[in-house]
Formats: sequence, structure tokens, C-alpha cells
Amino acid sequence: MNGPLSPNSWQYRGLNAVNPGLDHLSNGLIDLVKAGHNVMAGSADLQYSNGLNRFAAAYPDRYISFGISEQNMVSTAAGIATCGVVPFVATFASFMALLACEQIRMDVAYCAQPVRLIGHHTGISLGFYGTSHHATEDIAIMRSIADIAVVSPADGPQLEAAIRASANYDKPIYFRIGRGRDPVVYQGTPTFAFGKAHEHFKGEELTIIACGMAVHGALEAARAMNEDGRSVGVIDMACIKPLDREAILVAASRSKKIMTVEEHNVLGGLGSAVAEVLTDEGLGVKLKRHGIYDEYSLIAPPTHLYAHYKLDAAGIRSVAEAFIAA
Repeated sequence: MNGPLSPNSWQYRGLNAVNPGLDHLSNGLIDLVKAGHNVMAGSADLQYSNGLNRFAAAYPDRYISFGISEQNMVSTAAGIATCGVVPFVATFASFMALLACEQIRMDVAYCAQPVRLIGHHTGISLGFYGTSHHATEDIAIMRSIADIAVVSPADGPQLEAAIRASANYDKPIYFRIGRGRDPVVYQGTPTFAFGKAHEHFKGEELTIIACGMAVHGALEAARAMNEDGRSVGVIDMACIKPLDREAILVAASRSKKIMTVEEHNVLGGLGSAVAEVLTDEGLGVKLKRHGIYDEYSLIAPPTHLYAHYKLDAAGIRSVAEAFIAA
């Protein structure tokens, strides 16, 4: 249909007008182009869901719309990378990490191509789209593939900082990002470095190590608990691989207990990564892994799902307080 749209119609093209959080991905890429980096972008028919339409409008010769062909997109990106161009390709995280897993492993990682894989709408943020579209296994999959960095920014500004930092990173990267409606954690222009965590504050009773959308809730929960006389610290582990082992070890030496929080299955994700460090070092600090407890997520609005799985501030606080008291 080429006629006028009904005033009541809902269009993907209007998403940016009501959801400026989608701008951050394009902003980061536009910054790279302006800085002289030879990058391109592509999406599997989701440029209006991830905000890449802005990059496509600014640099149409640097953008490819692959249609609904995620596996082909990843393999093509690997081929483009062999020509000296650094491709950023994006689709829903469930499709990127699961559907295109073989192409990521063989065409990108095994061939050591610096492809940037953008998995957006991670975890349970797609809500009513259902379990098939939820991505609660992607960290486990990606961190188990050799030589791929795994980055889970807390918000849009941190994503932009990570994209800029990627200009000097010569290995593949999986960026695990939300739906553009995540609360802002970092005002202004935050710093980001691969393999480095960001400690917000220290805690003697408990240190919460979180990533992605869970960081905001962890900070709110910790602040409320500290106001009530507790001593709770928070570490943003935005870079899950390579992991900041030193930050974990320092937290373990300072705090009686450690709790990880992630919008992901507790098996194989951030919690498992932290557990591996503690075990390798023979440390006896108590660890609580909080997230999706090895189940297929329910179908509901994202806000309701966050509350159900205790991934909002109130839920994180309740789990943390129970863990401290245990």
C-alpha cells in the first residue's frame, strides 16, 4: 500500500521519535566514521528497532539491509571484514547468538575477523514476543566461543563509549544491548575499557556485580540498603569477556559475600564467570547468582517480567537482603 497511513497506525519508523535511546548505536558508529575509521553497518530488517536507520540516512553507502537473513548477514560481514572494513551487524539477540551461532563460530571467530555483532533486545526485554524471542542464553554461548569479547553495557552512553573503544580492538566483539528504554546510569560521556569493570562504590557486607539492564536496579537497591545502615557495594561488569579478574578478587577480599545479577540464565552467564574466578583462586567467599533460574522465561510486558524475576530494584534488594541474612 502506498496511500496515506491512518493516523491511528503504529509504524516502526516512528520509534525514534518516542524512544531516543535507540539513537546511541548510530551515534557511536557516526563518531567512528567522523574519526576516519573504515566501518559499515547492517541489519536483518530491524533498522527501525535498533536505531540504525539514523546511520543509514547519514551514510547510505556504508549501510546494508540484509532482510530477514541473519546467518547470511553474519557470514557476509565476515567476508567484508577480510577487505579491511570493520562491519557492525545487528539483529535481535536471540537470533544473533542462537540462530547464527555456527556462522559466528566458524566464519567470524575461527577466521579471526573483527566483526562487531550487535544483539539487541536482550534477555526478556521483548516481552510479549515470547520465549522464542527472549535471549537468556546468549552470554553463555558467546563467552564459550574462543577470541570473542562480550560486552553488556548498562545504558546508551556506555554503549557509545564501548563502540568508540572498539576502534582499537582487533578481535570480534558481541555487544549485548537492550531495547533503548533502559534507564540512564551514566551521565555525560563515560569511559570504557575492555577487560575493566567500573566500581560504583564499596561494600563490606555484600558486593553486587551486575551487567546490562541489571546495573541500574542494583544501584538503586544498594543505595536504599546503605541508607538503612547496610554496607553494599556495586560493580558494573560491562565487559564480561575479557573479565576483570582483579576487580572480582578485590571485592572478594573486602566483602563477606558477593552476588551477581544478570538478565540471563544463571548457568553460563556473568554469575558463572565470577564463580570460575573465585574457584580458580580457591576463595571461600559466599556467592549468590541471581537471574533467570534455568527456565524458559514467561510471556508478559518487560516491566512485569523484571518484577516477576526480581530483576528490578525492589526484587534485587529483596534477594540481596535475604542473602545477607542467610
